[in-house]
Amino acid sequence: MNDKILIYKINKLVKKYYLLKHSKKKFIPGKTPIHYAGRVFNEKEIISIIKSALDFWLTTGPLTYKFEKLLRNFIGSKYAVFVNSGSSANLLAVSSLMSPLLGDRKLKAGDEVITVATGFPTTLNPIIQCGMIPVFVDIDLKTYNINIKSLKKAISSKTKAIFLAHTLGNPFDLKQIIKIAKKHNLFLIEDCCDALGSKYNGKMVGSFGDISTFSFYPAHHITCGEGGACVTNDYNLWRAISSLRDWGRDCFCQASESNKCGKRFSGVYGSLPYGYDHKYVYSHIGYNLKPTEMQAAIGIEQFKKLPFFCQRRKKNFELLFEGLKKWKDFFILPKIIPNCEPVWFAFPITLKENINFSRTELTRYLNKNLIETRNLFAGNIIRQPAYQKIKYRKVGDLKNTDYVMNNTFFIGLYPGITKEMINYMLEKIEEFIKQHAKFK
Repeated sequence: MNDKILIYKINKLVKKYYLLKHSKKKFIPGKTPIHYAGRVFNEKEIISIIKSALDFWLTTGPLTYKFEKLLRNFIGSKYAVFVNSGSSANLLAVSSLMSPLLGDRKLKAGDEVITVATGFPTTLNPIIQCGMIPVFVDIDLKTYNINIKSLKKAISSKTKAIFLAHTLGNPFDLKQIIKIAKKHNLFLIEDCCDALGSKYNGKMVGSFGDISTFSFYPAHHITCGEGGACVTNDYNLWRAISSLRDWGRDCFCQASESNKCGKRFSGVYGSLPYGYDHKYVYSHIGYNLKPTEMQAAIGIEQFKKLPFFCQRRKKNFELLFEGLKKWKDFFILPKIIPNCEPVWFAFPITLKENINFSRTELTRYLNKNLIETRNLFAGNIIRQPAYQKIKYRKVGDLKNTDYVMNNTFFIGLYPGITKEMINYMLEKIEEFIKQHAKFK
């Protein structure tokens, strides 16, 4: 029996297993949980990962390079570097700005990086881990993105970069922020971990910043299990990111290549002897943040589904927005700024002032009815235990950040959520309001 016949039989069995184990089950209101996020897949991803396992090319290889090409073509960037997680992508993005390849413009410990306190820890953590000073700026309540007036006030002689996430996939005001970055010669990092497929002025988010980062965790727009990426149009930043990902080595040959630089045995590096093998030259103090081929195998199949995923997320957002408009006296609903086309990660809801029920009461009711909710990540992150003693600067009192910490949550709209599920969510929110809501 040859390998093609074996592969055919394996694939047939995998499909049979998928239909038995993972096929879609009927939604039963009040009995079927509605998750805030989740992976959506079919037998194709399982077949792809099994083929990768059978090939047994475990670390970065042809599938990794194919996935990187898919990503950079989708975003419209020159370079993409696939890594083991979105958190690692953020770490590499900040670390690469300290690379000697950037010459006099490189960042150093003590430099300031502007960000927001409303978000996920992995946008902030690399700033601290690299010895820089985060400068926290407040957000606008309806967009959950940085307040531009406060951003302008935050800039000092020590400010060297801006690092922001497109909150829940809603693009921040790129036109204004790029204008500010250029005026003050600041680097811009776009955290697009929740925003794959979102557009600003007709272009993909992630194509504007000096570096942009993505996550492929199961909750996100596509998944590789774990996985992330950095994209850039700058050759030196690509070199720095690639080096830092791969132990800090100077060699940029792919796994199947050798002597791409043409100086593998004839270069001069540091105080090493002439001709020291370039594959063992280290120009950065790096990490090992490489992905596996099996992650790429999943991602390649997920990319084929991305247009459908984006369409479903947009439709689910529209259905929820239309259904919740009737409760505008109770909720602040999300706002999209002009020229934006978000592919939302989730649907944020903020309770208004002067109503007599709390976020906890509502989310407890929803969770009791098997509707998952989440707070807007860390709330005001500088109030979290891990950040009590960090060195930072803040602009103003972060009033809106604190308001979100106390009054905002989100519900799901990922592609696994159907119209029937959305109707059930709207029904339960209406049920709660009619039972509990009275103005003070």
